[in-house]
Amino acid sequence: MTAHEDLTRGLVFEGIASEAIEESYGTVTGKRREHRYTATEWRLGFARNGHRLVLRVRIGGGGVAYRYEVPWSGPVTVCEERSEYVLDPGARAVLLPYENGRCDYEEIHRHTTVGAAEPVHYGYPSLFQVGESWLLVTEADLDSGYAGSRLAFDGTAFRLDLPDPYVTAASPLRTPWRTAVIGDLASIVESDLVTSLAAPSRVADTSWIRPGAAAWSWWSDGPSTRDLEAQRRWVDFAAEQGWPYVLADAGWNKEWMPSLISYAAQKGVGVFLWSHWQHVDTELEHREKLALWKEWGAAGVKIDFTESDGQDRMRWFDAILAATARLELMVVFHGGTIPRGTERTWPHFMTAEAVKGAEWIKPKPGKEPLYPATHYLSLAFTRNVQGPMDFTPCTFTAVRTISAGFELALAVLFESGIQHFADSIESYRSRPEAAALLAQVPTAWEETRLLSGDPADHILLARREGGHWYVGAGVAGPARTLTVPLDFLAEGEWAADIYRDAPGDRVLAETVTVIAGDKLAIPVAADGGFTLRLTR
Repeated sequence: MTAHEDLTRGLVFEGIASEAIEESYGTVTGKRREHRYTATEWRLGFARNGHRLVLRVRIGGGGVAYRYEVPWSGPVTVCEERSEYVLDPGARAVLLPYENGRCDYEEIHRHTTVGAAEPVHYGYPSLFQVGESWLLVTEADLDSGYAGSRLAFDGTAFRLDLPDPYVTAASPLRTPWRTAVIGDLASIVESDLVTSLAAPSRVADTSWIRPGAAAWSWWSDGPSTRDLEAQRRWVDFAAEQGWPYVLADAGWNKEWMPSLISYAAQKGVGVFLWSHWQHVDTELEHREKLALWKEWGAAGVKIDFTESDGQDRMRWFDAILAATARLELMVVFHGGTIPRGTERTWPHFMTAEAVKGAEWIKPKPGKEPLYPATHYLSLAFTRNVQGPMDFTPCTFTAVRTISAGFELALAVLFESGIQHFADSIESYRSRPEAAALLAQVPTAWEETRLLSGDPADHILLARREGGHWYVGAGVAGPARTLTVPLDFLAEGEWAADIYRDAPGDRVLAETVTVIAGDKLAIPVAADGGFTLRLTR
């Protein structure tokens, strides 16, 4: 529905054209870094009263996607988009409640059926099982020309809902790709369809963009962000661990920050600086603040409280991503929306929160565990499929239900270009086995494979970087034995370092020798997990 014409009814079909789509592209971060996308696109033309509508449909890359284009003589204003998904009421559903009126992806997924789902708004991505097939519904390639949508369920259909009364863009206005990844669960988890549908990279030289782990003091010691000496201790710890970054969160002081960045540089550690989005929301602030921080030597910025899916905020995202790219500053977003292929278009975008992460389970007196084990599993099959996710994992002192082995496995199960390890220095040093793994685990991968899993029961996920394979595992429910099929290994003998649960909420490390095709049976505690590191 546009301001100049109702294009939801009375349309006359004008014709159809098709085109083969073949693309190969790279990303700096992600579940893989080399991508190939093959699809067929159909463009269907319609008209009403002399006004045109183009429907573009693509099938390929493990799913289907469509978008609308509205050509006109001037700017196009969309007042309503009448798109919907209708599924069998008996279909299994994993849904993220989305509080209407604000950008809220920080909820716990509900496991239900379509017929039993509450009639409320749900955020992307939404996961469904229909018979033996799975369907992940989301959107891709969102920029300042539109607003981010969500799904409003009325008991029968999941109707697309926009956060703004209207959106406006130059002709031809294009909606984001309405996207469905389709297949078995491995096809869902391994999918790169969202990035394949995004616009190509706007950054020619990516040599300065380096994914990696970061030490982060705020979670375990909030006041430390205001203390230069405390931040230096965290720099020292990052250097000790071989982590390339520290994050100086809210409270850092401009009087001592240049000194900290210089100190960190001597240790081979880069510094990310926190900022509220409203402190960098004009071109003048881009030129003054961002340029100053770059002059100090900052590696990147974490920009917080971006709480909106509206078109105005999408304009801000485009502007800040362009500004940080020009200055060669990597960027992390918090308190806001999900990525929709952003890591392809803007490869210096490292990660986004848009998740109910470890921030919510900081230890406090009398605090009860908040997350069931299924929360962590759900994220691996939904939110993290969408794009990099800044959960800030491996918080052993959190108020949690999952075991220490499962908590450690999150370093592999959750993908994020910058992985902020959030627990205290003392916590990591008191668990040397865990610290040893976290000193080695990559944050960007060449290959990802789901070995087995279910979003309410368990996951076995393998990732490769260089010559090393990592396997992360976690279960929801009773203790059991998980069997890892090692047919993804190349020929020859491999050393399998196993990090599994031990009594007293500890992690035990042991090494065995395996070969390709072996099956490695590992006992898992209730709501527990383990990690493998496999080296030829």
